[in-house]
Amino acid sequence: MGIENQITVETLRSEIDNWLGKYFEEKGSYNKKLYESMAYSINAGGKRIRPLLFMLTYMLYKEDYREVLPISGAIEMIHTYSLIHDDLPCMDNDDLRRGRPTNHKVFGDAIAVLSGDGLLNEAMNIMFMYCLDKGRREIDMCRIISESAGVEGMIGGQVVDILSENTKISVDQLYYMHSKKTGALIKASILAGAILGGASKRELKDLDYFGQKLGLAFQIKDDILDIVGETEILGKKAKSDIDNNKTTFITVYGLNKCIEMCNSLTGECLEVLDKLSGDTVKLKDLTLFLLNREK
Repeated sequence: MGIENQITVETLRSEIDNWLGKYFEEKGSYNKKLYESMAYSINAGGKRIRPLLFMLTYMLYKEDYREVLPISGAIEMIHTYSLIHDDLPCMDNDDLRRGRPTNHKVFGDAIAVLSGDGLLNEAMNIMFMYCLDKGRREIDMCRIISESAGVEGMIGGQVVDILSENTKISVDQLYYMHSKKTGALIKASILAGAILGGASKRELKDLDYFGQKLGLAFQIKDDILDIVGETEILGKKAKSDIDNNKTTFITVYGLNKCIEMCNSLTGECLEVLDKLSGDTVKLKDLTLFLLNREK
C-alpha cells in the first residue's frame, strides 16, 4: 500500500497548518508588526481547500507530499491575501472573517493592505525558491498559480465584482466574474499538483474540466450559504451579498435551482475523477465535503 493511501485529509490539513504556523515565527525587526498581521490572518483557521486540492492531486502521481508543502503554503498565502483585501472598507467592508475580526479591524487599514501585499509577495518568493535548480515542470506549475492570482485571474474577477455593486449584470458577466475571482485559484491548485506530479496531457485536460466545475460549484454553494447560513457558523457576515446589492447565482436562478445546479456540478466532478487512473477517493471525499459544507 502506497503512503498516499495511508494519509488522511485531516493529516494533510494539519501538516499544512503546522507549516504555515511556523513560517512567520521569529521573523521581523522594525517591521515585525507586519509579520504579526500576516500571521493573524494566515493562522485564523480556514478549510485549506486550495492547498488540499493541490496536495491530493499531486499525490495521485507522487508519494513525497512533504516535499511540496511549501507550494501548498504559498497557495494558501495567495488565498488569504485576497481575503484580507476583499474585507477592506474600500471593497466589501466586512468586519468578520473565519469567526474573528477582519485584519483591518485589528491592525488598521494601512497595515492590512500591506499585509495582503506581503502575503502575495511571500508566496512568489516561496515559489521562486522552490524552482531554483529544478526544471521546466516546476516553473510551469508556479506560472499557472501566479497567473491565477493576476489580472486575468483573481484580480480581474475582483474588479468586476466591485464594478457590479448596485448594478444588475448579465449572466455571462456573472460567470466570468466568479470563474476568475473564485474559480481561477481552485483550478490552478488542481492543475499545479497534476503538472508537478507528471500527469498525462489527457489527464490534465480532464482535471482542467474538473477544476472549472468544482470552482463553479464552490461559488454557487457560497451564494447559497450567504442566504441560508448563519453568521455564527459561517464565520463571516451572512446575507452580505444582499446588503451590497450584488447580482449572484441566487438572484439569477433562485435558491432551489442553485441547489440543483450545485448537486449536478458535483456529480460531473465525480464522473471526471472516475476517469483518472490513480486513487481519487480522497479527492471525491473533498468534493462531496464542499457540496455539504455549512461554511
